[in-house]
Amino acid sequence: MVKLATLRVRKAFGDELVAKGAITEEELKTVTNLLSQTHEKIGKLLVDLGALSETDLVKQLSDYLGIRYVTSEDFPAVPVLENSFSVRFMRECKFVPIGLVDDNQLVLAMADPVDQSTLDAIRLYSRFQDFEVVLAPESEILDLIEKFYGNQASSLGRIVEGIGADGLEGLAEEAEDIEHLKDLASEAPVIRLVNLVISRAIESRASDIHIEPFERELKVRYRIDGVLYDTESPPKRLKSAVISRIKIMAKLNIAERRIPQDGRIKMRVLGRDIDLRVSTLPTMYGESVVMRILDKSNTQIYELESLGFSELMLAQMGDLIKKPHGIILVTGPTGSGKTTTLYAALTKINLPDKKIITIEDPVEYQINGINQIHVNPQIGLTFSAGLRSIVRQDPDVIMVGEMRDLETAEIGIRAALTGHLVFSTLHTNDAPGAIARLVDMGAEDYLIASSVLGVLAQRLVRVICPHCKESVDMDRAYLREIGFPEEWSNQVFEGRGCKECSNTGYLGRLGLYELMLMDEDIRRLTITNADASRLRKKAVENGMVTLRQDGFIKIHAGLSSVSEIIRVTQES
Repeated sequence: MVKLATLRVRKAFGDELVAKGAITEEELKTVTNLLSQTHEKIGKLLVDLGALSETDLVKQLSDYLGIRYVTSEDFPAVPVLENSFSVRFMRECKFVPIGLVDDNQLVLAMADPVDQSTLDAIRLYSRFQDFEVVLAPESEILDLIEKFYGNQASSLGRIVEGIGADGLEGLAEEAEDIEHLKDLASEAPVIRLVNLVISRAIESRASDIHIEPFERELKVRYRIDGVLYDTESPPKRLKSAVISRIKIMAKLNIAERRIPQDGRIKMRVLGRDIDLRVSTLPTMYGESVVMRILDKSNTQIYELESLGFSELMLAQMGDLIKKPHGIILVTGPTGSGKTTTLYAALTKINLPDKKIITIEDPVEYQINGINQIHVNPQIGLTFSAGLRSIVRQDPDVIMVGEMRDLETAEIGIRAALTGHLVFSTLHTNDAPGAIARLVDMGAEDYLIASSVLGVLAQRLVRVICPHCKESVDMDRAYLREIGFPEEWSNQVFEGRGCKECSNTGYLGRLGLYELMLMDEDIRRLTITNADASRLRKKAVENGMVTLRQDGFIKIHAGLSSVSEIIRVTQES
C-alpha cells in the first residue's frame, strides 16, 4: 500500500500556479510550447527557465497534490538501506529511501511522487510492499544519492557532465569562431549552468556575482552582506561558453574582448523580477564579469526608523529633512548604503505639497510620486546639466546622486541658497571630511557654511545571526585598547555559525552613522578654512557620535560583533 493523501480534483498544475501568482501567463505559454518538444515535466521546465526555484516548486506541488514535502534537513545522516536498489535506478527514477517504519514500511523521497511505474518496480524488486511517499527537490535527492552511494557530484557537477567536450575541443582560449561560440553559449546545459549560478546567488542573498578567469581555474564568488565568498565554480574549459552566454543575455558584443563593456539583463528568477547590471573587464586570462543584482520585485523602500539610527540621531535626521532649504550630504565609500538612506529620507517627506526631483546614476528603485532622472553623459545629460534644468522645474526638494565636480557642487549650493532642500552624496571617510572635500573642489567656504545643514557619514555592518548568537568573553585589555566602555564588557556577542547564515555567523546588515550638524562653531571653522581634523575635534566636543562609538552601541545592543565593528571602522 502506498500512503498518499487523497488527490483533489483541481485545475491543471500550470493554471493553478498562474492563479496563485507564482508564475506569469507568459511563462506558462513558454513552458507549454516547450512541452511539445521535450519529455520533461512542466515543473522541471519551470525550474530550468528560472521561473520557480526547486524549493518553491516542491511547496507548490505539495499543496497541489496534498503530499508532505521534505528537504535535505529531514534526510538521514547515514543510508537507510544498503544494496537494495541500484544507484542507476535511483538516479533515473529520482527517488531515495529516507526512513523505515516498523521495519516493513519504507519512506521514499521522490521528485515525482505520482510516478506509479517506479513504485511498481520498487515493489517488484524489493521486499517492501508498503510505502510512505514524500516530495523532495530533485537536486537534493540526487545529491543524497551521490553522497550515500556515488561520487558526491553536485547539481552544478551534473550539469557540467551534460556539456560534452566535443564542442569545446576546437575552442581555443581566445576563440575566433564567433558563430561557434554563439552556438555553444545557446546550448541548453550552458543556459542551465548560468541560470543555476544566478539563482544560487539570489537564494544566498548575494548583491554581486563575480566570475573571474585565472590561469588554472574559473572562479565564481558571491558578495553576501558586503563580504566575498567562494562558491562552487564551473571548470575552466567552460570559461568562454559561460562568459559568452552572459554577454549574449546582456546584449553585449561577444566578439569584442579587448575593452570593458557594460550592459543589463532583465530576467525573472525564482519567481522574482531581477535586473542584473553587467560589467566586463579584460584581464590576463580572459574577461572578468561582475553582475550587480537588483531585485525589482522588492518594492520595499526602507524607512529611516529601520536603518539602525539611534533615537537621538533619528530625531536629528528628522529635524534636518523637514528644513525648507539647505544641503544635506551623505558620505561613505561605494556600497555603504548611501542611496538607501537618501531614498528613506525622501520617502519620509514625499507628501502631496512637495515636488521632489532626483538625478541619479543609475535609478536603482522607482519611488511613486517622485520624478527620477537617469544621467546619460553620451547625450550630454550629466549631473550638472541635469541639475541646471531641474532648478527651472520649480521643485521643493532635489536629490543629486553625487557631487562629482565643482560645477555640480556650485549649482547645488546655489539651489540651496535660493530656497530648495538639496540631498547629495560625497565619497569621504567621515562627516567632517565632506567639508574639506567641497573646499578642495573649489567651492567658496562662506557659501558652504551658509548652505550645508548637516553631513551624515555611514557604513554597513553585518548583523549577528539571531539563530546562532551567543555571549562570548573578550580580552578586557583589548577592549580597553580599542576604547570599548568597561561597563559594557560583559555584554559582547558573536555568531557561532549555522545553516541559516551559511555558517558565517551573520545574517543581514544595518548602518553605522556619524552625523555632524552645522552649528555656529562648525560654520565659524569652515569660514576660517579649518582642516578636517579640527572640524572633527570640535564636532565631537559638541556631541557628535563617531562611527566607532555608534558601533560600540550596536555591540552593546547585541546587534554586531567587536571584530565586525573594528573591520568596518578601522580608518575612523
